[in-house]
Amino acid sequence: MTLSPQWLDELRSRTTLSTLIGRTVKIQKAGREFKACCPFHNEKTPSFTINDEKGFYHCFGCGAHGDAIRWMTDQRGLSFMDAVKDLAAEAQMEVPAPDPRAAQRQEARATLHDVMASAQDWFVTQFNGIEGAAAREYLKNRGISEKTIREFGFGFAPDSRGRLKEALSVHGVDQLVEAGLLIKVDDRDPYDRFRGRLMIPIRDPRGRVIAFGGRILGDGEPKYLNSPDTPLFDKGRTLYNLDKASPASRQTGRILVVEGYMDAIALAQAGFEDVVAPLGTALTEHQIERIWKMVEAPILCFDGDNAGQKAAMRAALRALPILRPSHSLNFIALPAGQDPDDLLRSEGPQAFAALIDQPQMLGDKIWQAEFEAEPLNTPETKAGLKKRLSDHIRDISDQDIAQHYRQDFQQRYEEAFFRKRDSGPGQKQFARSKSGFKSQYVSFKPMDDTKSVLIDGHDLRIAKAILGGLIRHPAQISKHFEELTVLRLADSQMQALLSELIHAAMSKEMLDMQGLLTILEQTDCYNVAKGLLRADALNFTFNRKLPDNAPSDDIERAQNDLVEAIKVITARPGLEAALAEATRRVQDNLDEESYAEQQRLRQAKQEFHDRLVELTQVDDIV
Repeated sequence: MTLSPQWLDELRSRTTLSTLIGRTVKIQKAGREFKACCPFHNEKTPSFTINDEKGFYHCFGCGAHGDAIRWMTDQRGLSFMDAVKDLAAEAQMEVPAPDPRAAQRQEARATLHDVMASAQDWFVTQFNGIEGAAAREYLKNRGISEKTIREFGFGFAPDSRGRLKEALSVHGVDQLVEAGLLIKVDDRDPYDRFRGRLMIPIRDPRGRVIAFGGRILGDGEPKYLNSPDTPLFDKGRTLYNLDKASPASRQTGRILVVEGYMDAIALAQAGFEDVVAPLGTALTEHQIERIWKMVEAPILCFDGDNAGQKAAMRAALRALPILRPSHSLNFIALPAGQDPDDLLRSEGPQAFAALIDQPQMLGDKIWQAEFEAEPLNTPETKAGLKKRLSDHIRDISDQDIAQHYRQDFQQRYEEAFFRKRDSGPGQKQFARSKSGFKSQYVSFKPMDDTKSVLIDGHDLRIAKAILGGLIRHPAQISKHFEELTVLRLADSQMQALLSELIHAAMSKEMLDMQGLLTILEQTDCYNVAKGLLRADALNFTFNRKLPDNAPSDDIERAQNDLVEAIKVITARPGLEAALAEATRRVQDNLDEESYAEQQRLRQAKQEFHDRLVELTQVDDIV
């Protein structure tokens, strides 16, 4: 009979695991899960956990783990088919009729597992032999330890068209072709697929080798070559390192997703064992669903270059149609031009840990990508932004989630373009003067002067403009050490540049723009700084290039606007916190005084936003 993965998944989804286990074991509710004394070993304190939502049980004492079918076979002692039949009867599902061809396919799959195991042993032997010296040297240069080499089973395929075929001839050419180890073209003699490559075994969740990835040593294309799809291997459904990441994620409560297996191996070696990677494709819906069975919000850690960020956005958009309550994606952006391995080498595991401690949520990722897709300086481009966001919302199948995204994006859109600009009597005023706009006061400070102020989302664009302004007006850096040193920018490149600017201003008392750029030339931030000076879309007075003979009033105006932008962006978190507290008080005790305070803070928040909008829309300096 044919029991497809889809049919078995449906069977598991129709079975309430806690009810099934609760028939023979005393269980108790513990938050969103259930706990019990483990039925597989003697214990007095419950360490056996049942998670209905994810459909598995796990014992932290003896390591017993499984789903409803595994419970029936391990605890009840049934055969696999008897367990399936019993569960199907309760779930009112019909077990597929017997199929002799399915039995043959299952037997063939078992044979292919033997073939792949033999191939893995042979590749490892070649790796450890004389011909594997280049492969061993490559891994040594990448900092891969002997322990990691053994754990991940690195091998080597000699540069030969028939060595593997000859070594595994006992399995027959047809089996080797079906396993993806040989290439057969028309009537020509089959030849080895992997030649002159470092070999990386790809395993299924049970740890069995089902495919290989080969990294070429020396010149040649493609640099990475994966096995083709076979009866054992479907690259769109398989995740590299899942067999090791799955148990690790039960300890950490997270899953990290990187672009390739070398990134996954480097992170695992650095202590981040809960990491998986797709295999030569963008992250697919099947892979996202597989990860969601382990954690509700995996963290995608793609490379910092344009290709990596485009891949992250593709994953975000692929997730939209399959979103369901409490399940989403989070993201981190690596420094431009760096992959996880680069970051680990240059800054160490602590730098990567700091990034994954503050991931960007799915909605923020989509908003930022679309907001920064083009300059929003005309009615048409602003309408284009709105249409793109609406199209993404229509892709969300769950209507409750779609409605929340619709409200969130609408609020962001209105805040960006349609906030009121008139101020009522008694409110803080922004008065236009010859030298620009000057606020009479900024009363809100960071919530705690000892803590940093995280700048992300739309405010990160403003922070980039401020950095560009500080490069053009370096004298302002030392005047605003207090505000600048508490800023923590979500973009690691921008944070590194800010640190270099502060360091330069502290080490040199008199500093002009050219002198500052000369200092930055000795750092990794020089290209980032030059890019900010060329960023025409950052439409603020203080990061525009002024002519050499610019009037002193224009220079003073740009500097004053820069000072105010710094004050506004550092003060906003304190205002947000005050407003949240006022709203809480209104909800707890609605009286005239608390309501008035909430409205005052709402007005102040609007004025903060209006001021930043005004700073981007002042008349051009001529």
